[in-house]
Amino acid sequence: MTANDTSGRHDWTVTGMDCAACATKITTALERLPGVADVQVGVMSERLSLRLEAGTTGRQEVETTVKKLGYGIAPKGQSTGKRKFVMPATPANDHDEHDHAGHDRSKQDDDDHDDHEGHNHSRHDQAKPAKDKAGVEDHSGHGGPGHTHATAPEDMGKHWYQTTKGKLVIGTGLLLAAATAVKLLASEQVALWAFVAACLIGVAPVARRAFAALRAGIPFTIEGLMTIAAVGALFIGAAEEAALVVFLFAVGEVLEGIAADRARASIRALADLVPKTALVEENGVTREVDAASLEIGQLVLVRPGDRIPADGTIAEGNSGIDESPVTGESMPKTKGQGDAVFAGSINAEAALRIIVTKAAEDNTISRIIALVEEAETARAPTERFIDRFSRYYMPAITGLAALVAIVPPLFFGQVWDTWIYRGLALLLIGCPCALVISVPASIASALSAGAKRGILMKGGSVIEAVARVTQVAFDKTGTLTAGRPAVTDVVVLDGSEADLLAVAAGVEAGSSHPLAEAILRWAADAGVAALPSKEAKALIGKGAQALVAGQTAWVASPRFASESGALDGSGSRRASEMEAEGKTVVVVFGQGHALGLIAMRDEPREDAKMAVAHLSDMGVTSVMLTGDNARTGAAIAGALGMEHRADLMPDDKVTAI
Repeated sequence: MTANDTSGRHDWTVTGMDCAACATKITTALERLPGVADVQVGVMSERLSLRLEAGTTGRQEVETTVKKLGYGIAPKGQSTGKRKFVMPATPANDHDEHDHAGHDRSKQDDDDHDDHEGHNHSRHDQAKPAKDKAGVEDHSGHGGPGHTHATAPEDMGKHWYQTTKGKLVIGTGLLLAAATAVKLLASEQVALWAFVAACLIGVAPVARRAFAALRAGIPFTIEGLMTIAAVGALFIGAAEEAALVVFLFAVGEVLEGIAADRARASIRALADLVPKTALVEENGVTREVDAASLEIGQLVLVRPGDRIPADGTIAEGNSGIDESPVTGESMPKTKGQGDAVFAGSINAEAALRIIVTKAAEDNTISRIIALVEEAETARAPTERFIDRFSRYYMPAITGLAALVAIVPPLFFGQVWDTWIYRGLALLLIGCPCALVISVPASIASALSAGAKRGILMKGGSVIEAVARVTQVAFDKTGTLTAGRPAVTDVVVLDGSEADLLAVAAGVEAGSSHPLAEAILRWAADAGVAALPSKEAKALIGKGAQALVAGQTAWVASPRFASESGALDGSGSRRASEMEAEGKTVVVVFGQGHALGLIAMRDEPREDAKMAVAHLSDMGVTSVMLTGDNARTGAAIAGALGMEHRADLMPDDKVTAI
């Protein structure tokens, strides 16, 4: 297919944009090309999307036009080639796992105790990259299929002072300072040339962008106004003022870039949830491939501690899945054969084999990124007005400055230098950069701030509508709750609370599971030391077991404790009462007898109830949207006095909104 045969919708990654003026410049230049329609440019997402008609403008022409304007451009989604190695296939359960009881999100029986599942975690430093039997270490924990920068700009990942613009600001600033010092201490004539040098060095890249825009048919740009003002100031002998203005403009551009990069960081963080590589099994042989190349139906091996590289279904194995990177829910879920898993989730301990059900560009993380990008390109009414206004404002201010510089000397005999100076001053004062940037910057700031807190806002129009809302939807974990489980109840059935906690802490010693950490924190706060333990192991879907002070002890689900004969009817009823409150209950027991129950829950934040009450006083109703199960959701929502919807994925939450 030739460049001019390409039709349909096309996407690129564009780098170097700092503000809405950049987006406007690119949009205007591309809209002048034949056959180009529906141009969408996102500054924060660095995204360019447009439609091409067959037989007119091709992709190459689009890329050339953008490059001439001074921006970097590359096809979106380009990835590197595959990296392969061959290793023996590994058994599905070749690691020690550790399991906790929790709320059901897997396929269990329907009686009172069958809605509990194991929350598993490994005792083998699961956060570290796993190694295969050939000793090859996996570094696949970062990267984003479907959202990679194929040709990253040379300044990406650098501190501001290491970038091209940063170096320009520093160099111009040093020249400006040196010229000022020479003016004060030595010769003004020498200082004049230093000011001229500072001005020319600083304005050169600005002038290049202005001329590029002019060649693209965009004569009125911020860069153009700045270039005219700076060069004009030099001609009338105001080199010091010209150098200072150029320096301040460059500082402003650097600050814009820093702000834009911070806003983009939230989107990049989403992409980094998915590993760059995956282990594909074919004919008993495992090979490492680019995660972006995974195809539906392929079998993928996910080792303990690895992130899941694609949406899929478990074909073999059972393990605790930490879905907090995707859903925000702090409690891992125990999943087995036939259960769905999502890209970006963490396999907590046992090896799994997963059948890929969605391609990289359609997985859960990619869909969330697409929603964020769409939100950023959905322009608010005020933003659209400001953009239209600036299109007429810039030619008007340029014409007015020309009139100020020419009319008084030409028709009224005034001094040319004075009025040219005033005309140039009007150009600088009337520069619409702040006007053009103000609304998009505030919207981008709100979008990025929301993304950092797990809130997806569908663009500026929604943000502007906040003043008129009658209902607010809240995420649960980390927004209404603390974001991690805490011990709420300790029920002693035999012995003392100190004995109960010492045994429980001994079983949990060294574990990084959220429930285990909650128990260990509670024991430490109570001043109880964990009893010495060894031979710890997991009983998947049931609990954790260890040899504590020479005797076997368990921290496990009420169901497993009842089946083991350690929990009687009264203990089971007490456990059920606490579970009805949305709490996760574990039983601490030894051979044939239970020491007690420990209940845990991700508790509401102290200010959450007050916030909901304030909204209610304003006539705004609140609803909680959570990926947690219905029982936990109902308990938290009831405590806060709000409605709720449970068992939701991020895209389900967007649909609900």
